[in-house]
Amino acid sequence: MTSSVDLQAAYSESGAAEVLEQLDRELIGLAPVKTRIHEIAALLLVDQARQQLELPSTAPGLHMSFTGRPGTGKTTVAQRMSQILHRLGYLRKGHVVSATRDDLVGQYVGHTAPKTKEMLKRAQGGVLFIDEAYYLYKPDNERDYGAEAIEILLQEMENNSSDVVVIFAGYKDRMDTFYGSNPGLSSRVAHHLDFPDYSNDELMAIATLLLDAQNYRFSSDAKAAFEEYIERRRLLPFFANARSIRNALDRARLRQANRLFARLDQPATRDDLITIESSDIRASRVFEGEVEGYHQKGSVANSTHS
Repeated sequence: MTSSVDLQAAYSESGAAEVLEQLDRELIGLAPVKTRIHEIAALLLVDQARQQLELPSTAPGLHMSFTGRPGTGKTTVAQRMSQILHRLGYLRKGHVVSATRDDLVGQYVGHTAPKTKEMLKRAQGGVLFIDEAYYLYKPDNERDYGAEAIEILLQEMENNSSDVVVIFAGYKDRMDTFYGSNPGLSSRVAHHLDFPDYSNDELMAIATLLLDAQNYRFSSDAKAAFEEYIERRRLLPFFANARSIRNALDRARLRQANRLFARLDQPATRDDLITIESSDIRASRVFEGEVEGYHQKGSVANSTHS
C-alpha cells in the first residue's frame, strides 16, 4: 500500500487549478471569498488523498451560503464552485440551476412538493442556487407552503448520497434571520461566505474590464466622469455593485451610438466607434440625483438599472 500522495500532481491533473485561475481573473477584489474557495478546494484534495491512503475520513460538507448585496459576484462564484466540484469528482456534471421562491413553492396544497422535487431533479449532478432564499420562510402566513419546500430541501441535503449541492444566497441580515428561524437548515450549511461591496476603485476596474471585453474605452474626460458617476450612483437607491456598473455602461454605449448617428454626414473613425466620451456619461440622470429606471411614484422599472 502506498504511503504518500503527490498533492501537486493531483491538483494539476484535476483541472481545478484552471477554474481557480479563471475565478481570480474574472472577479475584481473579493479577496476573502477567493481565499475561502481556495481553502475548500484544498480541503477536498486532502480528503481525496486521505481516501487513497485509507485513512478514516468524514465526507466534507459541501452546501453553502453566499451573503451580500446584488452584483457582488455570488452567481459567478457559484458557477465556478460547481465546476471545481465537478473537476474534483464531487459532482457528476458541474452545472448550476438557479431558483427563486416561485420555482419552489406552490400556491395550493400538493403543489409545492412536485415543484421543489423538479428543481432538485434538474440540479442533479450540479448546484441548486437559491437566490433570496429568505423568501422561502414566511412564518406570519399560516397558508404559506414555503416551510414544505424547506423540509424537502433539508431531506435532500441530509442525504449523504445526494448528488446536489445547495447554495442559499441573499442579503446578509435577512439570511441571518432566515438561518436563525431554521436551525436544522443552518447546521447543514458547511460554508458561509460573505461577499463585500466593491470599493470605488474596484468598481472602476470592473468598468474598465467590461469595456475592454467589448473593445470600448473611456476618453480621459469620460474616465473622470465615470469616477464621479460611481460616487454619485452608490449613494442612490437600488445600487447593485457590478450589475449597476454594467447597466451604466450599456446606457453609455446607447448614448454613444445615438451621438454618432446624429452626425451621419461625417465618416466614423475607429476611434469614434470605440471611445466613450464624457458626454455619454454625464447625460445620465444620476448626475441629477435620480436613478434611471426608477419612477418617483414608487414603481421600479428595473431596480438593477443605473
